[in-house]
Amino acid sequence: MIRLKGVSWTYAHASQPSLRGVDLHIRPGEVVALCGASGCGKSTLLRVMNGLIPHFHIDGALTGTVEVDGLDTTRAELDELGLVIGAVLQHPRRQFFTDSVPEELAFAMENFGFPPAEIRARVADLGGPLAAVVGPRARLRQLSGGLQQQVAIAAATAHRPRVLLLDEPSSNLSADAVRRLAGTVASLREAGLTMVLAEHRLRYLRDLVDRVVVLRDGAIDVEWSGAQFRAVSDAALERLGLRGEVRPVALAPITAVGASVDAGADAREPAPAGDAAFAVTGGAASGDAGGADLELVGVRCRLGGRLVLDVERARFEAGRVTAVRGPNGAGKTTLARIVAGLQRCAGQVRRGGRVLGRRQRQRLTAVVMQDVQRQLFADTVEGEIELAGARGPAGSDARSVLAALDLLDLAERHPLSLSGGQQQRLVVAAARVAGRRIVIFDEPSSGVDRRHLRSIADQIRQAAAPANTVLLISHDDDLIALAADRQLTLGPPRPGGIGRPDGIGRPDGIGRQNR
Repeated sequence: MIRLKGVSWTYAHASQPSLRGVDLHIRPGEVVALCGASGCGKSTLLRVMNGLIPHFHIDGALTGTVEVDGLDTTRAELDELGLVIGAVLQHPRRQFFTDSVPEELAFAMENFGFPPAEIRARVADLGGPLAAVVGPRARLRQLSGGLQQQVAIAAATAHRPRVLLLDEPSSNLSADAVRRLAGTVASLREAGLTMVLAEHRLRYLRDLVDRVVVLRDGAIDVEWSGAQFRAVSDAALERLGLRGEVRPVALAPITAVGASVDAGADAREPAPAGDAAFAVTGGAASGDAGGADLELVGVRCRLGGRLVLDVERARFEAGRVTAVRGPNGAGKTTLARIVAGLQRCAGQVRRGGRVLGRRQRQRLTAVVMQDVQRQLFADTVEGEIELAGARGPAGSDARSVLAALDLLDLAERHPLSLSGGQQQRLVVAAARVAGRRIVIFDEPSSGVDRRHLRSIADQIRQAAAPANTVLLISHDDDLIALAADRQLTLGPPRPGGIGRPDGIGRPDGIGRQNR
């Protein structure tokens, strides 16, 4: 079904090839996982398979042959490839062409000239399961990144391609959504679809993959059959820099009052009964760091006429990392946007007892977004860090932060030439150097391998200096176990919609396959 022979690719102006002499044969109906350290070539290999290299990424040197279902991807037209291949990129928001879920599900079929009756039937078939979590007429821009991912997978398979390529499909998904993703992969496998998934979070694929291919520096390093992969020890995975079994810590959530939240106390040093509640209602809690705690009071947000966030009172202690958790669509990013002054809302945001307006919060806050490409502005890695330092007070030493995140040797590279994981680490570095008093990390570990996960966790903890408040929005249990002290849990969305009066929703973008 997919055959690569001697494939090498070097991006323009890159000193080293991203792929080196790759030979790979994927048989019809196989499910293959691509894994390896950030920057090893996983996403590039998918781009070669779906024809984005060389049809879209035209500046570079490609050698070798690539065939998918008998089509030479270097010579076939993109519409020919699009009929055979469905793909979901790392940030699917960039692939969307329409504004609503039904329109997006229909888009590819309309372009390929499917009969209208068949399109309607297929949209209804795919939209049924989605309606329970996103609503039948949900606007794509109002969905969370995780919900967008689910829509993108449905849209990529709507025209019944024979091959499905998925780039980090679980990176922004909650535990429940990962289970749904695993069920989707199992169903598509049962239907005979050939699938290639680039992944760091491999656990959910343990019983689904036929083969695991480990890349290192653009070449195939190790191959395991499904049975061999299931027998690989966690120590062996760690030696290869791959994620293994989660060793979660039981984080107890901070106490908060509101229809959208659940409550609890401290994870590492459990507080006596009443301490966390006292912090929420405004008393001076231990670890206050000079009265610099962050409080939400009567915060409510409506989007599209729908109440999507309702927090009566919540307090985030300075000098600690608070994980913000909840299912996809629960409003985690909406909360982050409010704290950062990027989203209007009712109620007050206070720091040290002082009410902060939106502009004040913008000046005080550094944010690492889910789609970090939206935060890259300079023409070199070093320039990006210099720009971040210029926007705020003196923060961490730039070179030490770059070194800690394994980016120092890439200082002269253009940020957009980096892999997704390297870009993620670059924006984390920029947030650290900016030296802001409130730091928000929104899914900072997507596209990040095991070794770099630890370095990001270290930077998150260091960001929680005595006077700083750090919020970590994540579904990544590995990262939360390494970095967080406490958690705030947001409630699930209402069935049939993107929020509920006692739940949350959040605005964001979304995406789908190469056509």
